[in-house]
Amino acid sequence: MGDLELLLPGEADVLVRGLRSFQLREMGSGGWNQQHENLEKLNMQAILDATASQGEPIQELLVTHGKIPTLVVELIAVEMWKQKVFPVLCRLEDFKPPNTFPIYMVLHHEASIINLLETVFFHKEVCESAEDTILDLVDYCHRKLTLLVAQSGHGGPPEEEESQYGTPMQELQKQAELMEFEIALKALSVLRYITDCVDSLSLSTLSRMLSTHNLPCLLVELLEHSPWSRQEGGKLQQFESGRWQTVSPSEQQKLSKLDGQVWIALYNLLLSPEARARYCLTSFAKGQLLKLRAFLTDTLLDQLPNLADLQGFLAHLALTEAQPPKKDLVLEQIPEIWERLERENRGKWQAIAKHQLRHVFSPSEQELRLQARRWAETYRLDVLEAVAPEQPRCAYCNAEASKRCSRCQNEWYCSRECQVKHWEKHGKACVPAAQGDRAK
Repeated sequence: MGDLELLLPGEADVLVRGLRSFQLREMGSGGWNQQHENLEKLNMQAILDATASQGEPIQELLVTHGKIPTLVVELIAVEMWKQKVFPVLCRLEDFKPPNTFPIYMVLHHEASIINLLETVFFHKEVCESAEDTILDLVDYCHRKLTLLVAQSGHGGPPEEEESQYGTPMQELQKQAELMEFEIALKALSVLRYITDCVDSLSLSTLSRMLSTHNLPCLLVELLEHSPWSRQEGGKLQQFESGRWQTVSPSEQQKLSKLDGQVWIALYNLLLSPEARARYCLTSFAKGQLLKLRAFLTDTLLDQLPNLADLQGFLAHLALTEAQPPKKDLVLEQIPEIWERLERENRGKWQAIAKHQLRHVFSPSEQELRLQARRWAETYRLDVLEAVAPEQPRCAYCNAEASKRCSRCQNEWYCSRECQVKHWEKHGKACVPAAQGDRAK
């Protein structure tokens, strides 16, 4: 491990062994909160290990103890909670929590898990250890990327500006929308790592990726829309490290990490022998894929030389006849986690919301103080700074920053003047963290 350790090897082993699945009604409960904190510690330690390049024990422990399927189940469970239960909570007229941070932690749980999976899925053995749940994870990534494409067709991700007169629950809904964008970008990385293992995936998984979801065509749409890039005030901005950052003119020809993930995934899905044997190049697929030729510039090929093979594939594709849709009669394995959870909880969404209102999201002042103390221990600032990918940037002008918002400890500024100018925008995003501070 690196010089900065969050967990000792023995502690990490205990935390990984203890990972388990929770029912939807248990989310936000005491036991669930403890596991969320444990996951955050494992997440931060995995990033520290990867950054230090001194072995990755968290990934090894997750594989050894067979916990990747557990993480996938928890990921899809919290996704379902956000879609089915959270909207009901927001509509309950008698639910006016004095502190929304306990609910925010459940919303943030999905981001924590997908971030951990992104860190460890770089290793092929992790993908293999997912076993049958890899199908469910492929479906999850497809849902997220479809939403990302749809969002880019409606003006891109939501802006960070907060309503000046929204209720705490409305502010929480806005934060959930912002978080969803980052989660989708993490799902893109996870999907790319899954395609790295295309030669060892089951036929059912390949069929799901290529026939059911037609992921190559979806990836083409992502390249066309590039939702992680935008023009703001005549300047190119890209979403990196959790924020929009202005790209200098000298860097604009440089391939972004997210564009690179899409190109590598396309390369894996179109050029690997296993995938090519399964993918049906219909007239629609052919038309979509040939759009890629416009993106394959000399500058791009200089940065990803392997794409010359993809360029050759597309040149050949342009001269071949499209294939009719295949009608293979095969026994296909299907994902079961989402369907099982929905079947178990169908018709119970309001009952779950009301149970959580009474027993989970209305803590006493003493319970809130205890929980706030545990949050402070989990989110150690020295660790958060160590896992930060680069020097903090000013939230207002994007210059290198050395001062942190003293209230929420989340935003950075280069000067007091920038902090004052940014307060109108940042003020309400500061509220949940400040509420947690007051409860300590």
